[in-house]
Amino acid sequence: MTILIKVLQFFLSLSILIFVHELGHFLAAKAFKTRVEKFYLFFDWGFSLFRCKKVNGKWRFKFFSKNVPEKYTVTEYRDAAGKKQKSYDPIDVNTLPEDDWRRSDSTEYGIGWFPLGGYNKIAGMVDESMDKSQMQQPPKEWEFRSKPAWQRFIIMVAGVFMNVVLAIAIYIGLLAKEGEQYLPTAEVNKYGISVDSLGYELGFRDGDKILAIDGEYIEKFQDIPMQIILDKAKTVEVERNGKDTVINLPEDAVTKLLGSQDPNFITYRTPFVVADVVANSVAQAGGLQSGDVIIGINDIETLYYQDFVKNIKRFKNQDIHVIVLRDADTLALPMHLTEETVIGAYCKTYLTDYYELETKEYSFFQAIPAGFKKTFSELSDYWKQVKLIFTPKTKAYESVGGFISIGKIFPDQWIWSIFWRMTAFLSVALAVMNILPIPALDGGHILFLLFEIITRRKPSDKFMEVAETVGLILVLGLVILANGNDIIRLFR
Repeated sequence: MTILIKVLQFFLSLSILIFVHELGHFLAAKAFKTRVEKFYLFFDWGFSLFRCKKVNGKWRFKFFSKNVPEKYTVTEYRDAAGKKQKSYDPIDVNTLPEDDWRRSDSTEYGIGWFPLGGYNKIAGMVDESMDKSQMQQPPKEWEFRSKPAWQRFIIMVAGVFMNVVLAIAIYIGLLAKEGEQYLPTAEVNKYGISVDSLGYELGFRDGDKILAIDGEYIEKFQDIPMQIILDKAKTVEVERNGKDTVINLPEDAVTKLLGSQDPNFITYRTPFVVADVVANSVAQAGGLQSGDVIIGINDIETLYYQDFVKNIKRFKNQDIHVIVLRDADTLALPMHLTEETVIGAYCKTYLTDYYELETKEYSFFQAIPAGFKKTFSELSDYWKQVKLIFTPKTKAYESVGGFISIGKIFPDQWIWSIFWRMTAFLSVALAVMNILPIPALDGGHILFLLFEIITRRKPSDKFMEVAETVGLILVLGLVILANGNDIIRLFR
């Protein structure tokens, strides 16, 4: 059931993102009187689940139908040099039956069967459909290729624009409704941080209180790890044992952090306040009670939950005394550990049990600039992540995730606020990835259009076909890399 909830959230989010993206292209094309032949959610290779179109003034609907034949007949022949060629000859639509969809030039709307994408088929445009038949004919005034370069530029950038607008709208709604809650770095510094082996290797120590990263104070504690990675931080200033200390991060810090499957190389730490004791457990046998505060094991001080977890493993199959505070008393509870070195006690895990979270409330009008700011901050951060991927020495490409990784970011329960927050993040990610200057992506088309606007020279249709093919290969390679990494991680 957990997997099903994640999958449903993933597909609903993806559907919303694709629909909004393609709607941007669609509306811009219509605004400039450019014919849109097909507007599809998901891909309809071979057949579609649903399609509809206005034919002779009437809406016609089809379910689970094969793709409609093209308006051209293909004839193969050999030219004077004996080389095989193809000619595309238009069909006389007036000879077709009255209800034949090819008699109408209106947009066909539909839902494909392959649920990982969507597209507009804009007349006179070299795109992923690779429709060469239409490009063989003389340009028509209503085709994409006949429009001025500035109009084609707007049509191409409209998809990315709509994804940014969607993210802004979602963030405005979330901030107005829920505000923004976060754990201040100053609160974490009450107890200091806890570090794992990677954090220790980078120079951090348990109890450090983070003061600044490259001289800048970070207000939100959860932003610190990403700040270190995305800005390739050189130094972290901490308070250690009452003295200011500067940690000089190693040159390969980013590579090591990206290669780690555990993002908690530094985290907040909490006292071990017992929330509950498992029945028939070692803890229950030793007399541990809810509300007790564990502060040691034998003569080892463990003032924090993380300290207890690290040290308890040393006492496999041994008799120990767990030192606890109970009201005003200090007690030594005898326990015998087994191979698992687990005593059977749950720690209170709610942040509010230990820290005061900061909450910023917004009115609707206050949420508008805050929503813009958050979206552009996300755009900046995601762009930094993309740059890391294309920086070989960081080996960030090894951490790229595909559909499995995306699906995992959704929670086990359907919580609408989290769903919309994840959708806004993915909308930003889709905008950034689509603007990359790779043929077959919007960014590739935009790059060629900018070249045309500046030089007043239009790339040939043949060049665009070759570029589209190369781009499709590159995109396919990225998809294989991302999903291949996911599969490899499943077996680690």
